[in-house]
Amino acid sequence: MSILISGSVAFDHILEFGGHFAEHILPGQLDKLSVSFLTPQMRSDYGGCAGNIAYAVRQLGGTALPLATVGQDGGHYLERLRQLGISTEHIAVANDCYTAQCTIVTDNRQNQITAFHPGAMAQAHLNPVPQDKPIGVAIVSPNGKEAMQQHAEQLHAAGIPFVFDPGQGMPMFNAEELQRLIDLATWTTLNEYEALLLCEKLGYDRAALSRQLRGLVVTLAESGCEVWREGSCELVPAVAPAAVVDPTGCGDAWRGALLHGLEQGWDLARCARLGNYMGALKVAHRGPQNYQVDPAVVAGY
Repeated sequence: MSILISGSVAFDHILEFGGHFAEHILPGQLDKLSVSFLTPQMRSDYGGCAGNIAYAVRQLGGTALPLATVGQDGGHYLERLRQLGISTEHIAVANDCYTAQCTIVTDNRQNQITAFHPGAMAQAHLNPVPQDKPIGVAIVSPNGKEAMQQHAEQLHAAGIPFVFDPGQGMPMFNAEELQRLIDLATWTTLNEYEALLLCEKLGYDRAALSRQLRGLVVTLAESGCEVWREGSCELVPAVAPAAVVDPTGCGDAWRGALLHGLEQGWDLARCARLGNYMGALKVAHRGPQNYQVDPAVVAGY
């Protein structure tokens, strides 16, 4: 069965700042912020949530089906996906704009400042969920607002279980819109900050949120993750990385593992354990799509 991945396809431009952001940002001056960071190191990578998650799913041996939109400059990204064995059948091309672009500045403590140009992603809602594919599980990850809403409605109507992953797209939605997406979803995954923000917007805690879903997972970076089911929480310990090189795409690697496990019918905690391994593996490599999974290690999960 295919794993449908609704989300962005983007080019990541990653710049490395050798200092610490906090040393250059005065807390009392945030209302008139004007800072510049010297970034001697720069690279460009293939990225975007759909692309990164599809890469992780493929690394784990799954059939990834990204549902996304690229611009006039996206041809070489599509070719790369095809070379990786990832279908591009449901990636639309918008010829009147550019592919989404993400510029990330990372300091020496792995903090990040990100600027994102949506480009073709703003037209992603014109590319609907396919009705003729054997889809076992899906995810609605950060994308254009209309695309996230429409794909969630389409997946629910088709009876396809899916993960709602609002990520950095959460500020686009008000409380009523977020509640609707949760009502449609089967599972929700968030990082710790996103969980705090979502619960604040909705007015209830993680336990109450988990009772509305088949499961809720909150990732806690180096502290592992919380797996919530029916109001009860299980802490799944982190996996220590071989090195901390680049956090870009760690969450997407984690979500690829979650989808792989769900498609296999795994328990949510088992999915989370594999996710923690994938996050640790990714953080030891530069770029969101440059790591290689060891099948022998994966088999142990």
